[in-house]
Amino acid sequence: MSVNIVAFGNERDDGFSEDNQQPSLIWSYLGRSALISQIDSSLSASHVGNPVFTEYQACVFGNVRLVVHDCPVWDIFDSDWYTSRSLIGGADIIVIKYSVNDKTSFQELKDSYVPMIKKALNHCSVPVIISAIGARKNGVPCTCPLCTSDRRSCVTTSEGVQLAKELGATYLELHTLNDFYIQKYFGGVLEYFMIQSLNQKSSEKMKKRKKMQKCHRVQPPQLEQPEKMPILKGEASHYDADLHNLLCCCQCADVAFYPEDLSTVVEAHKIILCSVSHLFMLLFEVKSPADIHDASIVRTAQSLFAVEAGAAFPLAPRGIPPCVPPVRVVVKDSVFCSCLPDILHFIYSGAFQWERLEEDIKKKLKDPEKTEHVLEKVKCILKTPGKLNTVKDCRSHQIKRLYNTSLRLFFNTPVLADVIFKIQGATVPAHRAVLVARCEVMAAMFNEYLYTDSCCPASILQAMSLLICAEMYQVMRLQHICELYIITQLQSMPSRELASTSLSIVSLLKKAKFHNSDCLSTWLLHFIATNYLIFSQKPEFQDLSVEERNFVEMHRWPSNLYLKQLADYRNYVHSQKCHCTVM
Repeated sequence: MSVNIVAFGNERDDGFSEDNQQPSLIWSYLGRSALISQIDSSLSASHVGNPVFTEYQACVFGNVRLVVHDCPVWDIFDSDWYTSRSLIGGADIIVIKYSVNDKTSFQELKDSYVPMIKKALNHCSVPVIISAIGARKNGVPCTCPLCTSDRRSCVTTSEGVQLAKELGATYLELHTLNDFYIQKYFGGVLEYFMIQSLNQKSSEKMKKRKKMQKCHRVQPPQLEQPEKMPILKGEASHYDADLHNLLCCCQCADVAFYPEDLSTVVEAHKIILCSVSHLFMLLFEVKSPADIHDASIVRTAQSLFAVEAGAAFPLAPRGIPPCVPPVRVVVKDSVFCSCLPDILHFIYSGAFQWERLEEDIKKKLKDPEKTEHVLEKVKCILKTPGKLNTVKDCRSHQIKRLYNTSLRLFFNTPVLADVIFKIQGATVPAHRAVLVARCEVMAAMFNEYLYTDSCCPASILQAMSLLICAEMYQVMRLQHICELYIITQLQSMPSRELASTSLSIVSLLKKAKFHNSDCLSTWLLHFIATNYLIFSQKPEFQDLSVEERNFVEMHRWPSNLYLKQLADYRNYVHSQKCHCTVM
């Protein structure tokens, strides 16, 4: 390790050649310091033969190499800018010397050479020492920054301090080159900066050594991320559309609305009407007047409709006689009856598009009074017993969807049921209208989903059973709901629970494949591969087919390569007797 010092300037009063017996600042320090040993010097000249700098080499602090370039003349910046810039670039410490009695040289230094030094330093954090040497000849040496008595012929202290500020340097005044000023004053500051430089170099050397050791050291293996699980896309709900299509096709209709002259017929379904309105519950005897507790609903039902049970149809719909004669309802209000198809479309669409109903009735009637009359009747039909209806309550953002809440009341109850299924000795009442609307194939699957568009299985096994039934009867959205439920439950299992569970994931995989649940079967294969260390220890792992086993081995996590690298790294760590950074 070495310290490079570059000194610029001449501390003598009358130039370089006069009084060669007077020692320079640098030579005085090297000769007197107790820390310096084995001093050697050489003189370097320019291409014209003039001396440029003296190079000293010595040892400091025992075994630290000290290299000093002492440049007494500033001409080196003019004649050899490359050399001067190289000297400054390689310097650890820079010393600038001048005589306090040579004002001309100081002014030249300040105006011409200080800007060059700043340019060569280029914001480098190299410590600079400015040494003002000598006793001022025109009087007692003055150290007061405000003194102006010697400004004409001598360099004042304030001028030296200002120069030091400009360079960010340490300013020293050496009145004479005796032991005190050389060893303790100048030498103390210089040795402080030498120690700082050595500490910085030692720190950088240590960092470089650590970096080299890190580069050459055996690194622990990097565990790659497991493959991403396949993304399952659920099917969007078509609940409202199913019920609206039921009105359009009129399949399984059990209610027929007629005007008083029996000129037209509008078919509907009691289960849908009763799910929306207490008035229709009263009309079709699902509830009694005593259950309603609202006289206005009873009066509206009596004034607006008349039920004629058991009456025959003038014409059977689509030429096919119904199995059970629908209930015939006569609409007493002719204006209301003319708008009944629009009102039923409103009800079957979820009873939440109130503004659209207003527009349709306005276009049809073209009479504000009649329009208001019909809308008031609709409000009364939708009225909740014991509450007042306002226009605000009927706006789209206020009305709640009624089917997925009110139809729930008719799930697994005999009320308005027109079909009963016997399943393993148990009876399940249902409604043909709902089954037809929600499932293309009449099925033995009567789950809450058909009535509410939602499903909450109690366990993974129950969800798989429901998925099998949904696939059998082609209820695809229910199948997707079950798939998502199974995936969510498995993903939430901690590793410890997954290792101890009696649930067979391979069995779920086999069932998903058999019942054409491709998304779930693919996900389960990835799930087994991602948790390879757990499932490979289970007996069910042997039940995988050759193709499935190959897939799991190919996508297993962690991979065989990583485990081999980890074993090699552990052996290396053990052989080096150091701590493992992985485990």
